[in-house]
Amino acid sequence: MIEERGGHSFWNAFGGANAVEKVSLTISSWFFCGLVPGAPGTFGTAAAVVPAFFLGYLPILWRGLIVASFTGLAIISSSVSASTLKQEDPSVVVIDEVAGYLLAVLLLPQSVVSLGLVFIFFRLFDILKPFPIRQIERKVRGGVGIVLDDLIAGILAFLLVKAILVLGQAV
Repeated sequence: MIEERGGHSFWNAFGGANAVEKVSLTISSWFFCGLVPGAPGTFGTAAAVVPAFFLGYLPILWRGLIVASFTGLAIISSSVSASTLKQEDPSVVVIDEVAGYLLAVLLLPQSVVSLGLVFIFFRLFDILKPFPIRQIERKVRGGVGIVLDDLIAGILAFLLVKAILVLGQAV
């Protein structure tokens, strides 16, 4: 069992991994953003801002299809990587933050304000894990469990930012 945390255990596992596991580790760490010490989830989320910005230029149907497909990829790669790393929810796996952030901005107007507010509130919900996020994190296992709590954090961030934007227009 790989007991060390962070980069060292990642590279040990990566070195002994087969091709599918290496691809999963690369994708689930969001191209190694998850190896940044101290705040891998924050760096993973920050790396989601650029694709989120470009997604905003697509029609809503395409955005939805891309986010749904990406979420499926996140579940699969997280599951394979957790198994490869022999950890239930490895901190280096940050594709779940990317999926949650992309879901949060899916239906919002594309602007620096909305992207920034979602970033702040998504990270707060992901870190603090208010109801029902913590309960889901504890009960659902595997790739689905790794990703689902971040999708819920994304939905909560979306709702809060949407309310702020609507209230801001009403004032």
